[in-house]
Amino acid sequence: MEIYETQREIAQRKSWLLSLVVIVLVSFGVLIVLQGIALGLVPYLFGIELPDIISLLSGDFSVPNGRMALFFIQGLGSGIGFIVAGYIISKWIDKADLHWDVQLKRSQGKKILVTVFLTFGAMLFNALLVYWNAQMELPSALSGLESWMKEMEKDLMEMTIFLTDFQNTTELLMGILVIGVFAGLGEELFFRGVLQPKMHLYTGSYHWGIWLTAAIFSAIHMQFYGFLPRLFLGALFGYLYVFSGSLIYPILAHIFNNSFTVLMVYAAGQGWIEFDLESTDTVSYPMSILGLLVLSAGIYYFKKTKPSQHEGLDQSI
Repeated sequence: MEIYETQREIAQRKSWLLSLVVIVLVSFGVLIVLQGIALGLVPYLFGIELPDIISLLSGDFSVPNGRMALFFIQGLGSGIGFIVAGYIISKWIDKADLHWDVQLKRSQGKKILVTVFLTFGAMLFNALLVYWNAQMELPSALSGLESWMKEMEKDLMEMTIFLTDFQNTTELLMGILVIGVFAGLGEELFFRGVLQPKMHLYTGSYHWGIWLTAAIFSAIHMQFYGFLPRLFLGALFGYLYVFSGSLIYPILAHIFNNSFTVLMVYAAGQGWIEFDLESTDTVSYPMSILGLLVLSAGIYYFKKTKPSQHEGLDQSI
């Protein structure tokens, strides 16, 4: 089960609406402040003036040092932002204890290895969800909404392609750090570490807690044609936490998923492999089924070896 031990009234079920409002205000506030700080530091760190920063954020990718500047803004304003927001909510507002000593003790070498294979299987199966989601078509009455969604998806894909068009090893390492490590650590601490146990408490079901958190996790990325695969990944990370009793596993799974994708993009750019980040035209059903089998076996193993709810704890919610 998740670990989020607190006795504060705002974290209890009867205060769920107030607690969610506070979460929204604190998280958005922290992200805005840190992104503002990052934007303020960009001219000094990368020699990019404010008009060029605005052009860069608007899609003008010809700005010198633009890729590194965007990584810096994303890393500080999003990755570290979620870590700070989660810390403020858990420690200062809820005064909760995540018992990191217990979570670290629950991390085992064998389970870490299973997590890697399980995540790789999930990536193979997720390719099928990416394909299905990309084929989504709305009714003709919603053609205007569909056009807007496709245009936003196009802009986000152009940004993603620019960020992952690594020109040297330094940019690759920065990509792994920001897209892999910071995103994996920050998003798991916030969504699975703080939000999921609260959703579990409010709904009275860990299944509802996992899927509601996964839906929010997917929605905040604002990629409509990537909602289903991110929903799946969010749920996977959620069940990993519940069945292991340690955030270490979903954090490692998230970092591996993102970092492996970054490395695949880099390898394709170097001509070592064939991999198209934009391609959603085809899918290998046998590989997707194989991935689902590997994923299912991994989840079954975690569920079978699940620690007791209060193992190593005095109490928990």
